[in-house]
Amino acid sequence: MSGAIDALGYAAAALTTSAFVPQAVRTIKSRDTRGISLWMYVIFTAGVALWLAYGIAAHSAPIAVANLVTLILSATVLVLKLRHG
Repeated sequence: MSGAIDALGYAAAALTTSAFVPQAVRTIKSRDTRGISLWMYVIFTAGVALWLAYGIAAHSAPIAVANLVTLILSATVLVLKLRHG
């Protein structure tokens, strides 16, 4: 891909991934998962894992990197939900 297209992808990835960070940090710190839907996180985490696989298969670093970070965060929240939910 061209540098401009990759830059656009990284900008989009930074915004969408960073939007998820405050909720994940709050949940990790508080361990309070009462307001979180288990099935929403199961489906979301599976979807993010598939986006990561797609990004890797398509050789798209912006998609892969963004979804790797989001997968780590969402899987952490999911594990907390399973343990403390």
